[in-house]
Amino acid sequence: MGASLSSLTESNGSSNGGGSGFGDIPESCVACVFLYLTPPEICNLARLNRAFRGAASSDSVWESKLPSNYHDILNLMPPERHQNLTKKDIFALLSRPFPFGDGSKAFYYVAGFVFLILQEVWLDRVTGRVCMSISAKGMAITGIDDRRYWNWVPTEESRFHVVAYLQQIWWFEVDGVIKFPFPADIYTLSFRIHLGKFSKRLGRRVCSFEHTHGWDIKPVRFEFSTSDGQQASTQCCLDATQQDKANGNHKRGCWIEYKVGQFIVKESDPTTEVRFSMKQIDCTHSKGGLCVDCVSIIPSDLKDRRRIGVLK
Repeated sequence: MGASLSSLTESNGSSNGGGSGFGDIPESCVACVFLYLTPPEICNLARLNRAFRGAASSDSVWESKLPSNYHDILNLMPPERHQNLTKKDIFALLSRPFPFGDGSKAFYYVAGFVFLILQEVWLDRVTGRVCMSISAKGMAITGIDDRRYWNWVPTEESRFHVVAYLQQIWWFEVDGVIKFPFPADIYTLSFRIHLGKFSKRLGRRVCSFEHTHGWDIKPVRFEFSTSDGQQASTQCCLDATQQDKANGNHKRGCWIEYKVGQFIVKESDPTTEVRFSMKQIDCTHSKGGLCVDCVSIIPSDLKDRRRIGVLK
């Protein structure tokens, strides 16, 4: 891209001798071309000349990159954060993850401040499509208030800076619900899970599997349903070590995203409600040594592109 920009700039400079160059293209024509480009491409081309720079700031260009119901998403923020912003600034604002919800249960520390967060939403910077993540703090976890079973572990490995760690339990159940004005799209819902407890020792990441047991006996069931009647479910053993070794996969000691399924949103109105769960409630054996981070809801084709190392 750098070489292309250089050649275009040289062409523009040589136009002073009487020929036409990029500096002669009307800003409105450049804006029409920008409608077919991605935001990163637009920002790169804005460096060419004044016409490109002006088109790259056009409200009509950036409104085409925003979701059709971006006003509903802005309404999740305090009004002073988005009042009097250009469409380009609104895109930049929404492309940074921001919290929403009542924020009554979750927290993390940054630079000495406490932030209450249950879930975050943001726009993909290339496509402008809506992505979401729900913290374990925003879910109903059986036994979460009993330190004999669960603990909250601070960590930089989670976008929410905290994960739920299970030491041991017989009835394992995690439930959640989210209500959000999703724009029309096809979405994939996944759970992010880690077998074993991780920590830093002498600057190196180490994992302990002292409490990890019971996940190879019976499968864990993942499922979700939407307010318009869509459903999906899947199940698997989280610690099927013999099968994993045969396939060359390693589930212990790394974060795995378990895909539950897809749902389709045809319109942002009415608001879509999604209920999701993960459970293993066979009380004939205990299970433990598991970290629960979050649930993600991301447009399916974006999810597929990012599934390097994802097993389910």
